[in-house]
Amino acid sequence: ATPLYLAMSLEKSIGLFQRAARSLAGGVNSHFRAAEKPHPLFFQRGLGSRLTDVDGNTYIDYVLGRGPLIFGHSPPFLQRIVEEKMTNGLLFGSQHELEIEAAELVRKLVPCAELVRFATSGTEAVQLGVRLARAFTGRALVLKFEGHYHGWSDSLLFTSALDESCGAVPLSCGIPPSLIPDVLVVPWNNPRAIRRVFEERGREIAAVITEPVMCNTNCVLPKSGYLELVRDLCSTSGALLIFDEVITGFRLNVGGAQKLMGITPDLAIFAKAMSGGFPISMVAGKRDVMNLLASGKVLHAGTANGNVMSVAAACATLQRLSDPSADIIGQLTANGLKLMSGLRNLSDTYELGLIAQGPGHVFAVSFSQGLAVTDYRSHMAHSNRKQLELFVVSMLAQGIRLQPGAWFMSEAHTE
Repeated sequence: ATPLYLAMSLEKSIGLFQRAARSLAGGVNSHFRAAEKPHPLFFQRGLGSRLTDVDGNTYIDYVLGRGPLIFGHSPPFLQRIVEEKMTNGLLFGSQHELEIEAAELVRKLVPCAELVRFATSGTEAVQLGVRLARAFTGRALVLKFEGHYHGWSDSLLFTSALDESCGAVPLSCGIPPSLIPDVLVVPWNNPRAIRRVFEERGREIAAVITEPVMCNTNCVLPKSGYLELVRDLCSTSGALLIFDEVITGFRLNVGGAQKLMGITPDLAIFAKAMSGGFPISMVAGKRDVMNLLASGKVLHAGTANGNVMSVAAACATLQRLSDPSADIIGQLTANGLKLMSGLRNLSDTYELGLIAQGPGHVFAVSFSQGLAVTDYRSHMAHSNRKQLELFVVSMLAQGIRLQPGAWFMSEAHTE
């Protein structure tokens, strides 16, 4: 059968991709963009819930810049505030009052945020969190989970051999084998597995890092009591618990997943959702851990950290999200749950074997013939990735932009 997307005009986008490949490695600037089908697209305008490509095709966008555009594309209030603040300067290479205002807002909202440190990318902030944990505990071993993504740094870009060993398998060439002994990769949502690892090696573990919801693989919610168990095991063994809230932060709840779930980590990582998409990240954590930065014992630096545009956007974003009269997160949740319900109804009607799962404001669709997906291993066993890829391309031809993963809701999406 002729692919549906061939009915679309993508000539200019194809031409730009071919041109890009002559100057940009792979024609893209982020690994995951290269996998877009039918090929990486080029866009010229984003407004509200819609994106327009260089060929003039307009799409309802559920990718939203891979998640952070919580208000949609080009929200006027955010543009207005950033433009106003940047007239006085872009990058001071020093301090300014907006940094304090943003940090004070975070401290009011996020349970673990006794002190914070701003950075620029999620990968960078994760790396800082791991360094802090190792310095605070005097241990090297970090435990992560199968199917969780914490950026592209050498220290955490691992999966597992999908056996009982919990041994780390690098996900990229160029990661030194010497780093493998310092990482354990454990099945998520599996109380028996995490208990066994802590019984055997708990006193070696510096930190457990986890997404509170496994947004990067099928948007799997934690089983009842699971994160509480992980919290208890960390506390008992002296390991730190790090929540990677790059996706869940300020989307599940204005205080992050930790506020919604009532589980306080020692450190938490946040990123560009806190600024409506402007480049920023943050480590927030307990004072005794974060004081390692204050004392200078742990080094962290960055020229663009705390830049005026990103911090101004963060202040405006957090103020708007915390406004109860706006109820933005409630709106995202309600619309997302309604969309999930509609997808399930269509699946039932046409016997598609589709499942839609997640908390609503972010969710995932997969084709598993109705079989449950509760962790990375069941995702790999039951999800038909080729069928999902065909679905994503077919939806593109109908003016709906998706990715083979999470769907993100924004304030700009309506019923």
